[in-house]
Amino acid sequence: MSAITFDPKRPRIAMVSTHGYVAANPPLGAADTGGQVVYVLELAKKLGQLGYDVDVWTRRFEDQPETDIVNGRVRVLRVPCGGKKFIPKEYLSEHLMEWGENALRFIKKHKLRYQFINSHYWDAGIAGQRLADAMNIPHVHTPHSLGIWKKVQMETDYPDKKDTFETEFNFTERIKQETILYRDCDMVVATTPPQYDMVLKDYHVPKGGVHMIPPGYDDNRFFPVSDATRQMIRRRIGFKKPTILALGRLATNKGYDLLIKSFAVTVKRIPDAVLHLAVGGKKMDKQERKILAELKALVKKLKLERKVKFSGFISDADLPDYYRAADLFVLSSRYEPFGMTAIEAMACGTPTVVTVHGGLYRAVSFGRHALFGDPFDPDDLGIMMMKPLKHLELRSRLSRMGAHKARSLFTWTGIAQQLISLVEGRPAMRVLHDTEWDEPWNDGD
Repeated sequence: MSAITFDPKRPRIAMVSTHGYVAANPPLGAADTGGQVVYVLELAKKLGQLGYDVDVWTRRFEDQPETDIVNGRVRVLRVPCGGKKFIPKEYLSEHLMEWGENALRFIKKHKLRYQFINSHYWDAGIAGQRLADAMNIPHVHTPHSLGIWKKVQMETDYPDKKDTFETEFNFTERIKQETILYRDCDMVVATTPPQYDMVLKDYHVPKGGVHMIPPGYDDNRFFPVSDATRQMIRRRIGFKKPTILALGRLATNKGYDLLIKSFAVTVKRIPDAVLHLAVGGKKMDKQERKILAELKALVKKLKLERKVKFSGFISDADLPDYYRAADLFVLSSRYEPFGMTAIEAMACGTPTVVTVHGGLYRAVSFGRHALFGDPFDPDDLGIMMMKPLKHLELRSRLSRMGAHKARSLFTWTGIAQQLISLVEGRPAMRVLHDTEWDEPWNDGD
């Protein structure tokens, strides 16, 4: 146990996120370690500020310690299962019975009590339901993505690889377990309108069992700066020409290849534009190296070597300044349940273009908060990227109103308050409903 003593009089919440490298300072970009880990940790911190002690439960493997202190209210508790080696999230479910037994022994030994459990992704959902049943406490599950949606998207995008998907993604088991989980848990918290719709219609969950709360961002880190400060940041980073930024894990669903093809359209109209791809983690596995090599080959084929820059991993500390320095941020995913990076970019005052194959575009007004385009149509996305670079008034509007939208809807404090309100059934606390995402076109705030 940690030397820090948590107050037994304070209410305690269990967050469960079993896959990836969950830590106080997670190695973002490592295998299965990205936006979901950020989501869980940031939400846990805000729940701590609201007066709770929070335990973030995950899997212990490699040489990780049993506990990791995030702050005085939040800690990571690691439970072993399946041996010492890293296990991909698609197959971690095979070892979760062992994880659950080990977790329950730890809970009994240290006399832990929880108000409720909030699990994240289907593997942790299985583990969280096991703990909730054993402890007779509420279980709130946040899917982050859905097996049915991902299967349809992958088979549509890569029909020639369809026969390999079952082995790679374990779709049959995942969808079966999701279907059971969404009916067993007390509440499913979708993070986007498409998720909300699909849980209701495709997983046949009763409407009262599904609610929607969007992800959030840290408004203490991601915020606009003055133009003088921004220019200083650009000089330090080395952004000299109109710069389009995209960043994230090296995964096929992120659509970097589609973005490069679309950028070829943009650069015909904005010849001095540069595409800056900050993709991948500190350490890349075989599949990530393969994807990177394919992207570089595509750049060479399109004769864009002097226009497309690959920078690799951006540290968490430097991330806000990279957003601020860019002239445009693009989320080009083939499918994206939400798109945290786009919200962070908007919050920093960076004009943003988001994919239509996801949930976020339904939360913004086109031309007011952001633009959106279809990555599968290079002309559509390419022209969308060109517009803010060419038209100063549009760029200024997207910068100002995008930041306002992010602050009004997506801060972590608001997300944490909505979750507690939902669990405790406080009618006075307003929880975001699906219809509030679908804004009519108008010119007001």
